Amino acid sequence: MHFHQLAPPDDLRGYVRYFWTLETTGEAPAAPQTFTTLADGCPGLITQLTPDAPLQGRANKPWPRSFLYGQTTSATEIVAHGPFQTLGVCFEPSALAAVFGLNAEELTNTCLDLALLDAPRARGLAEELAARPTVAERLAQLADFLRSCFARHHAPVDARVRQSLAQLQASGGRVSLPALLHEVGMSERSLQRKFKHHVGISPQLFARICRFQASLTQLRASRFEKLSDLAFEQEYADQSHHIRAFQEFAGASPLRFRQQAQPGLSDFPALLR
Repeated sequence: MHFHQLAPPDDLRGYVRYFWTLETTGEAPAAPQTFTTLADGCPGLITQLTPDAPLQGRANKPWPRSFLYGQTTSATEIVAHGPFQTLGVCFEPSALAAVFGLNAEELTNTCLDLALLDAPRARGLAEELAARPTVAERLAQLADFLRSCFARHHAPVDARVRQSLAQLQASGGRVSLPALLHEVGMSERSLQRKFKHHVGISPQLFARICRFQASLTQLRASRFEKLSDLAFEQEYADQSHHIRAFQEFAGASPLRFRQQAQPGLSDFPALLR
């Protein structure tokens, strides 16, 4: 399995966090491979460059060749039936609204076949990308597609939502809601409504995912002496609260995650094992 992360063009920064590629290498596996998604606070786009689209989601439901997905709020499974080659985009949290003009809440824990998107070239994008001979050419074409969507659907993100996102991400989700509301000058109801439209989930849930991601980063970097240190440094009420959050967002306890994390995939936002 080979994963590669690539920086976006300068004009897409602020909307695209990074592009990525993932493909199987060597002989085809004899049995289906199962992966577990992690909640990372970011929506995305996935294109299956393999013609028979071997990736499936819940209940063995096949994924489209190209699709947008929204916020993931719990661990879920992906099954790969055979070798695969994928190209993806990890967006910034508010990109579904900003780039595609979508209500982000409608894609939370689900996906949208790109063929159904009101955008030029969306229907045949997977085939066009697969026909390009190099990764650089595929990325250039994908970037052009995103620019065309931005030009067609651009919906500015509320400045107070952007400020809230920056505060939550910078603090690792540890800023309190009252402090956040005071900082941005909004009522709780208004922030909840705008956050769900632009990001797809409430600011409280986004904060919990940010805190989980902060502890995940610390776990992967082995910046602790014992696992209880993670709960303390990320300001969980106690170790049991940290374990429950980890199981919710990663599908495993911190100890089990550390034991099963597969080398070479630790930076891929959606794969655990």
